[in-house]
Amino acid sequence: MGGVALNEWTRSVVKEDEIARHLESGKDFIDDALVERLLQDNSQPEPKQIRDILDRSRALQRLEPDETAALLNVKDQDLWQEIFSAAREVRNHVYGPRIVTFAPLYCSNLCVNSCLYCAFRRENSVEKRRTLTIEEVRKETEALVSVGHKRLIVVYGEHPASDVDYMAETIRTIYNTKVGNGEIRRVNINGAPLEIADYKILKEIGIGTYQVFQETYHHGMYKKVHPRGVKAHYQWRLYAQHRAQEAGIDDVAIGALFGLYDWRFEVMGLLYHTIALEKAFDGVGPHTISFPRLEPAANTPLSVNSPYKVTDGDFKKVIAVIRLSVPYTGMIVTARESAEIRRAAINLGCTQTDASTRIGIGAYSESHGEQEAERQQFLLGDTRSLDELIRELAEMGYITSFCTADYRCGRTGHSFMSIAKKGKIHNLCIPNAILTFKEYLLDYGSEETRRIGEKLIEQHLNTVAETMRPSVRERLQAIEHGARDLMF
Repeated sequence: MGGVALNEWTRSVVKEDEIARHLESGKDFIDDALVERLLQDNSQPEPKQIRDILDRSRALQRLEPDETAALLNVKDQDLWQEIFSAAREVRNHVYGPRIVTFAPLYCSNLCVNSCLYCAFRRENSVEKRRTLTIEEVRKETEALVSVGHKRLIVVYGEHPASDVDYMAETIRTIYNTKVGNGEIRRVNINGAPLEIADYKILKEIGIGTYQVFQETYHHGMYKKVHPRGVKAHYQWRLYAQHRAQEAGIDDVAIGALFGLYDWRFEVMGLLYHTIALEKAFDGVGPHTISFPRLEPAANTPLSVNSPYKVTDGDFKKVIAVIRLSVPYTGMIVTARESAEIRRAAINLGCTQTDASTRIGIGAYSESHGEQEAERQQFLLGDTRSLDELIRELAEMGYITSFCTADYRCGRTGHSFMSIAKKGKIHNLCIPNAILTFKEYLLDYGSEETRRIGEKLIEQHLNTVAETMRPSVRERLQAIEHGARDLMF
């Protein structure tokens, strides 16, 4: 597609009428001045105030913006240790000692946008552009299934070559790809904002969660780092999850790219986004929240020169405050981070992470190097295999879950949130995690991982409700004898 046609396509994407009905007096739900004022007004929180806020989080109550602003302004290091401890407590109360794993599958790096921090931006002449064919998508999926993955998040550039029809065909291909006992049971998407009619197509094809990151919630900074393309439209992106929910996709995910603006402002933006979704959809907010940090990217100066880069110490604060602000929502830390930081993030509140990650186009099935900057969106911090990560998590006491039962049993949206907000989702998730973990150990686990994992299963069986324990043991025996995909 030539430049003129591409520009015409870009101008045709945004549907203003699908934004306008959500605005109040023409304004969206992010009030920059209000956020800055709340951060300023709560700049000197008292220890008792902070401890009262922590008690609300322990009761699984979503925090109000002024409460989150107070947490973000804590300066006393001993008080931060109390915050970290409360975050760990809340995470274990809601989700138990389990981690959901997945792999990202990048299908295209063609893009019409000009994001100053991204190697995929339209003007980046050093990036090697490519959209996978359907046969190449199958080969990539086979490579991922062959190491044990059951969940993918599929990533697309914003471009007519990766429109909703292409998305639907790739998802169908992924679901239809089998390798031995292996298959992908849940396909989530990280893609560009769509109109409602397109979201309905993806709903029909059976996607899991639809994930769109706002990148930065600050209007001025958003405009600066997104000068051209569809993505230059702040509100089209901001209400992407609203449109997805209207189309029937009731598992949506939000995120911000930390390092583009002040990290405290972005945490507040994520909270306001959660509140807006819960208000519009009967208490159903984001299924997950992500908080990737800006990482180096080929020929992309802002990715290394941003004045808002987040230190490791502040990143841990981001994780703890998000966990306490929205205690019942899943949180994702990715292979952008080093192994050390991922361990800390999981202990502080994260519930999902990726493994054996490659983000070059075609990088799983082809003989690429481990990382090739000109093929991928940014550089990774941790490229360990799935088996290595699972073994480390097991040594930390966490059971790796490949469970997709909630989605396939209809426990999504309001159904999921009604259980999670009561802190009871782990009653189903731990038994299902044990069953899927057993599958992994038998079909893909190394000898050492299997040895550690079998001990962990016995340990976690003792935490399962006594009434369910015999059924779990019965299913484990069935898996030993060849059964697969058993669930509660």
